[in-house]
Amino acid sequence: MTDNELLLLLKADPKNGLTEVVMQYNTYVMKIAYLRLSGACTIEDIEEAVSDIFLKFFRFGCKNNFEISSVKAVLSVIAARHCIDVFRKKAQKIKAVPIEELPDEIGVYEKYPSDSAVTDILKNLNDTDRRIIVRRYFFGQKSKEIAKDLNMKTSAVDTRISRALVKLRKIMEEDDR
Repeated sequence: MTDNELLLLLKADPKNGLTEVVMQYNTYVMKIAYLRLSGACTIEDIEEAVSDIFLKFFRFGCKNNFEISSVKAVLSVIAARHCIDVFRKKAQKIKAVPIEELPDEIGVYEKYPSDSAVTDILKNLNDTDRRIIVRRYFFGQKSKEIAKDLNMKTSAVDTRISRALVKLRKIMEEDDR
C-alpha cells in the first residue's frame, strides 16, 4: 500500500488506517528505535517506545487531519525525536559507577583519568565485549540483565567480562612500556 493510499485510509477510517500503518512500518520503526536505544534500554523498553511512536504519529495525524506528505517521513522524525527523549530519561535514571570504583583489573583511574582515554582503550574490544563492559561498569547493569538484553547466557556474559578485563589490563601494561 502506498503512502497516498494509507493517508486516504487514515482519513476515511482512522482505526483501520493506523492498523495498516503499523503493519507496513513496524519493522522500520523498530529498527530506528533499536539502533538508537539498544545500548541503554531493554527490548521491552524499545517495544514500548515503538508503540508510543505510532501513538504519537496517530495523534499528530488526527491533529492535522492526516494532511501530511509522507507517512514514512513523519514516522522517521517522530521516531528519532521520541528515541532521544527516551534515551535522556533513561540516562537520568542510570546510576553511573565512578571510575574510582571500577575493579582493579581495569586500573583505568590510575593511569587514564580522562573519559576520552577510557573510550580509546575500550575501542580495542570487539563490539559485543565493549557493550557488555560499558553496560556493566558504566550503567551498573547486572550480568543477568545484560544477558537477557543481548540474548546470551549469564555465564557467557561473565566469561566475556573476565576475558575483556584481562585484555584491557594487557593493553594498559603495554602502554606503560
